[in-house]
Amino acid sequence: MSPKSSSPYDEFLAELDEIQRHKWHLSEREGVDVGFEKALNDWASHHRTAWRHVRNQIRDHLASSIS
Repeated sequence: MSPKSSSPYDEFLAELDEIQRHKWHLSEREGVDVGFEKALNDWASHHRTAWRHVRNQIRDHLASSIS
């Protein structure tokens, strides 16, 4: 992640990558492909807020270390 603010498209791609990773983990755990929609809903409900918080902290830290 670059210290400059990401474009909305960059943020979308980062979230999509996390959702795909989450889909893989859920599918492995359940022994069946759970599908994108289930993974998206589960990730958004249980993980998105914390993921966004950590991502913003990293971005802010990188930006402050350059200044």
